[in-house]
Amino acid sequence: MKKRGSFALLDSLVRNGTKHIFGYPGGAILPIYDEVYKWEEKKLIKHILVRHEQGAVHAADGYARATSKVGICFATSGPGATNLVTGIATAQMDSVPLVVITGQVGRAFIGTDAFQETDIFGITLPIVKHSYVIRDVTKIAHIVSEAFFIARNGRPGPVLIDIPKDVGLEEFTNYQPVNQNSIIKTKGFRFTYRTTIKRLHQVVRLIEQASQPLLYVGGGVVAADANKELTQLAESYQIPVTTTLMGKGAFNESHELALGMLGMHGTAYANFSVSECDLLIAVGARFDDRVTGKLDEFAVNAQIIHIDIDPAEVGKNRTPHLSVIGDVKKILGEIIKISYKSQLTTSDQTFAWRERIKKWRNVYPLIIPQGETKISPQQILDTINQLVPEAFFTTDVGQHQMWSAQFLKCQVRKWSSSAGLGTMGYGIPAAIGNQVAFPNQPVICITGDSSIQMNIQELGTIAQYQLPIKIILLNNKWQGMVRQWQQSFYGERYSHSSMTEGMPNFVQLANAYGINSKQITSAENLKEQLREAIELPGPYLIDCQIIKDENCYPMVAPGKSNSQMIGISKQTTKPV
Repeated sequence: MKKRGSFALLDSLVRNGTKHIFGYPGGAILPIYDEVYKWEEKKLIKHILVRHEQGAVHAADGYARATSKVGICFATSGPGATNLVTGIATAQMDSVPLVVITGQVGRAFIGTDAFQETDIFGITLPIVKHSYVIRDVTKIAHIVSEAFFIARNGRPGPVLIDIPKDVGLEEFTNYQPVNQNSIIKTKGFRFTYRTTIKRLHQVVRLIEQASQPLLYVGGGVVAADANKELTQLAESYQIPVTTTLMGKGAFNESHELALGMLGMHGTAYANFSVSECDLLIAVGARFDDRVTGKLDEFAVNAQIIHIDIDPAEVGKNRTPHLSVIGDVKKILGEIIKISYKSQLTTSDQTFAWRERIKKWRNVYPLIIPQGETKISPQQILDTINQLVPEAFFTTDVGQHQMWSAQFLKCQVRKWSSSAGLGTMGYGIPAAIGNQVAFPNQPVICITGDSSIQMNIQELGTIAQYQLPIKIILLNNKWQGMVRQWQQSFYGERYSHSSMTEGMPNFVQLANAYGINSKQITSAENLKEQLREAIELPGPYLIDCQIIKDENCYPMVAPGKSNSQMIGISKQTTKPV
C-alpha cells in the first residue's frame, strides 16, 4: 500500500512519543499540515496553533523542560523557518531537546531563490546538535527516529529536519517504521563515557579531605534527573549547594544546605562561599561568565572537581583538578555507593564551614522591601511563592528574571527561563508549553513590561485554547536591567530604555483577547488581590505597578570577583 511522505513523518513522530506539536502553517509545509488534520481527527496528536513561529519553538522548549520529553515544532520555509532561529539558539544554549521541522521549497527549486526559499540548514548549523534535509522519502522514518535519539541522548539539544514540499507529497510503497534500538545498533552512537572506578575513588577521597566543600550545580543535573542522587550526596557529607539559573529546582531550595543562586545576581552567601571554599564540585555546570565573574579569581582557593556529560565543557573555561565525564545520575550514584562503603560520611567535618555560611546568610540576607503603598517586585514574588509553591514558573529576561531566581523556590522541572541566550519574549510561549504538558497544574509566567511585548501576540494562543496561565507583569515602565546598568556604569544616561511613551494599557489589551485582567497599584491587601486572580479559573493577566527605580541586588560588576558585590547589606564590610 502506498503512503505519502507526510504520512511517514506523522507516523514516525507518534511512534516516537509525540503527543503535541506547536506550529504555524504555510505554503511549503501544507502537505504536512494536511496530514496533521487527519491525525488530529483520529485524536492521535494535538497541534497548538501559535501566532508567531518564535512562539512555537519557545513553547516546544517549555514543553521539553517541563516533561523531559522532546519538544516538537513546525514552521514553513523562508521567513517561517528563519523566525525559529532565536528559539533554536535558546534551546541549544540551555541544552533542551527539540526536533524542529521546517517545510522547504520543492527539490527542483532548491538553490534557485524560489519564493520563500532560505537555506535554513546552513543558517542553523552553528546552533543545532544535528540537522537534515530529507531528499529521499524512504528515509523519513529513519531520520525522525535518529533525530529523537540525538536530541535527548548525551547532552540534549535541538535537531533540525528540513522537508521539501514535494517530499511530503511523494507516494512510495513498503513503508517500514524504524525504532530507535535499530538506529543505535546500525549507527554505533556513543553518548556515554565510562570513567574508571579509580577516578571515582579519587573524587570521594577529595570530598572526605575537604573541610569547606561546595556543590556548584547546573542544568545538567536537571537534564539527567539526578536531583535525588545530588540530595543524597549533599546530605551524606553535609555539603552546601549553590545552583545556576539553569540548575534551579535541582536541589530543594528550602533545604538548610541550599544557598540559592550564585554569580552576578546570586545571593551574597553563595558568592562568599564559592570564593572561600576549599573544594568546588561542579556538577552539570559550565563555568559561564555570569557565574564566575572575574574568572581567575573564581574559587581561587579550591580544588575543582568537574562532573559533566559533555567533554567539550571540561576545561573550556576553567581547568579542573579532577574531571569525570559521563551521565551525571550514574556518576553521582556510583560516588554515593563508594562513600557508603568507606563509612567515612560525616557531618562533623563541615560543621564549622556551615556555621560560617550561616553567619553570612544572617548578615547578608536577600531583602524584601516592604511599603504600605508602593509595591516592591520582591514582595510580589515572595507572595506568589507562598500562594502557589507547587506551580510551574516561566520567566522572560531582565530584572524580573533575576528577582524570580532569587525569591521563587521552585521544584525540579518547574522552572523555565532563558539562561544562556537571555531571550526576551520567552516567558509566555514557554508557559504555553508548560500548560499544554500539564493542563491541570498551575502555571505562572513572570514577565516585565518590555519583555512581554516581544511575543505578546501569544495571548491569542492562550485565549484560543483557554489555557489557565497566570501572567504576573512586573511593570516599571523601563527596560529595567538596561536602566540599572545605565545608572551604574553609564553615568545615568538613559539612552532608549524608557518604555513610558507608547506603553499599552495591558488590562485593556488582555481583555481585547478575551483574557481576564486587572491592575494592582498598591501594596495594600496584596496577598488577597493576587490570590483572587490566581484562584480564578482560566487565564489571567495581573499588571503590577512596581517601584520604578528598584534595582536588582546583589550585583557583581563586570570584571569583579564574586566576593566584590554591590548593593548588599551595609551591616559589615567584610565576610564574617
